[in-house]
Amino acid sequence: MNSNFFVLKSKRNKGKKSQLDNISAALAVSNIIRTTLGPRAMLKMVLDPMGGIILTNDGNCILREIDCHHPAAKSIITISRTQDEEVGDGTTSVIILAGEMLKVAVQFIEKNMHPTIISAAYVYAMTDAICYMKTIAKNVDLNNEKEILQITRSTIATKFTNKWGDLICRLAINAVQTIIDTRADGTVEIDIKRYIKVEKLPGGYLDECRVLDGIILWKDVIHPKMKRRIEKPRIMLLDCGIEYKKGESQTNIEMINETDFERYLHIEENAIRQICNQIINLKPNVVLIEKGCSDLAQHFLAAANISVIRRNKKWELNRIARACGAIIGNQPNFMSEKDIGTRCGLFEIRKIGDEYFTFFEKCKNPKSCSIILRGGGKDVLQEIERNLIDAMNVVRNIFKNPLVLPGGGATEIEIANYLRLKGDTIRGRISVPYKAVADALEVIPKTLANNCGAETVRLMTILRSKNVNKFKSSTIGINGETGTITTSKHLNIWEPFIVKESCIKTSIEAACMLLRIDDIVSGVTSEELDNYLSGK
Repeated sequence: MNSNFFVLKSKRNKGKKSQLDNISAALAVSNIIRTTLGPRAMLKMVLDPMGGIILTNDGNCILREIDCHHPAAKSIITISRTQDEEVGDGTTSVIILAGEMLKVAVQFIEKNMHPTIISAAYVYAMTDAICYMKTIAKNVDLNNEKEILQITRSTIATKFTNKWGDLICRLAINAVQTIIDTRADGTVEIDIKRYIKVEKLPGGYLDECRVLDGIILWKDVIHPKMKRRIEKPRIMLLDCGIEYKKGESQTNIEMINETDFERYLHIEENAIRQICNQIINLKPNVVLIEKGCSDLAQHFLAAANISVIRRNKKWELNRIARACGAIIGNQPNFMSEKDIGTRCGLFEIRKIGDEYFTFFEKCKNPKSCSIILRGGGKDVLQEIERNLIDAMNVVRNIFKNPLVLPGGGATEIEIANYLRLKGDTIRGRISVPYKAVADALEVIPKTLANNCGAETVRLMTILRSKNVNKFKSSTIGINGETGTITTSKHLNIWEPFIVKESCIKTSIEAACMLLRIDDIVSGVTSEELDNYLSGK
């Protein structure tokens, strides 16, 4: 919606129209990815601006490529990115839930119920839902790897790579367990974005995918005489260059005699030799630097049997330092023996395909790692990487908060029944939108049933009826494969508590934010404002 003037006072019906327009835009975004939920989900063919093609059912990946101009639709797309950054999963569910929360609010807006009342009811219902979720959550034994594998397996059951589920889940579990760092105050740090790097190497077979107990770099040594394999290397990390420092500003040199040029070269050689001697005195086998290395320095270091890898990124040095126990230095003369990394068991340069890769393997208790993915093509590897990242986020969430909730729409059904019962005890106008949240939560089991071709109305009627009491459990849900009613215990489908909590919180908060928008105003110049005020 484009406005050419600043609105000083808007009427009630204009605000209602703007709210309905925002809801329509949010529903349009929600309907795009609704078919990508569940094990029978459809794929989307996404065309990126560069002409590439992506086949995926990942909600965040799809919405990232959508060209959207409506501000309300943009805000809905933003919550998918927020969900992905915070918990790494549930990006499709949060969009569907947010769209449904807005959809059930249309009836109240048309009856002139104030958006503040609707928002207050939504927040009240959100608080009660999260409190109730804690009562039905199940604890996870972090020492039981089989249980963690099963929970992780259920998260990618709806993905394109579900037939390789056990392989991807084991990679995710091994990688996350590698980087877990328990601090002195008892807190657990699991930073998968900084300390886990996925390297996609086209070719080979999927069973060749593995988690390295170390780091892999797409680099080679810079001198042919440098060693390409060293056992138990001593690793030195520098965030500077090994070269003659140039002047920060323009430098003028006046040469009078014929020997002046040779003298300046000798000064430069002595400076490089001094830096190399400082490195050699610490007796490293491998040196990684962030910047360049001059030809003269290469000669001195190669003569000392030191292998050098240059032009490394800052985050690569941080990962290597964490894996081998080294400390990144700024100047060699300020470094000591304790700054040298000695926890790496093997340094080796290997050729894979047409490229050379540097391996730092067999590290003792590495707190960072690399995952090697092998496959037939880049498109397959990209989808495997997206599914692997989702699985790693789920494992991270389990280790941070070992609580899980039943999947297959069982949690949403149980919360909806609870909110309806509690809504009967609430008096006033707030009770009606409070109960509407229960209807909105049921969109998850509805979508699961609809995507697998089941009779949605009949299934939802059965789930709402008293017949579910015979299960005496809160795990009653829908089998996304067959479209039948079953329990999460039977299917072994569980979802991390953090993901479900974030999904409900984010969707309701986004819906409340959009409901309280009564107009969209664009900035104008002071001349246009004066013309409007004067009636021109």
